[in-house]
Amino acid sequence: MAVATAPVLRHRTGPDGDYRSTPRRIRGLDGLRAIAVAAVVIYHLGTGAMPGGFLGVDVFFVVSGFLITTLLMSERSRRGAISFSAFYVRRARRLTPALLVMLAGTALLVATVARDAIEGFRGNVAAALLYVSNWWYIAQDESYFELIGRGNMLAHLWSLAVEEQFYLVWPAVVAFVWGIARAR
Repeated sequence: MAVATAPVLRHRTGPDGDYRSTPRRIRGLDGLRAIAVAAVVIYHLGTGAMPGGFLGVDVFFVVSGFLITTLLMSERSRRGAISFSAFYVRRARRLTPALLVMLAGTALLVATVARDAIEGFRGNVAAALLYVSNWWYIAQDESYFELIGRGNMLAHLWSLAVEEQFYLVWPAVVAFVWGIARAR
């Protein structure tokens, strides 16, 4: 699951040192993200305590969409246009390093400890690097919810792929709608 955050230069605190919402960061969204993460983690523990916990992913998608839309609209208001290249470079700088570290760590784990997970791993890594894991798993007829034994060690990257595909399309949609609204 990808974590969506608002662009932040620094945190502001009140006179008592309390963390405050700022125009660049909405404090309540941090709490909402924390609840969503907790719900997903509890769901994946398999205790049955949170049978709908996977809905936390939907919350992340909604929060991410809100934050990205706000970021794009703010850029459009400040600069008069949305820089698609700058937007994509920022997304890559934010997500790619963590993805590469996670993939390297998982590859090391597969090569040394979980050798039974090596089958199909290269294809899963390629799909992860291209942010198309969701489509890759569909093409492989692999269900996220129907795992027997050790599942795909990168299966959770389907949500990152969906989010990145959203990032690929959404800036153009925002620019288009903004153009139509401005023309009226």
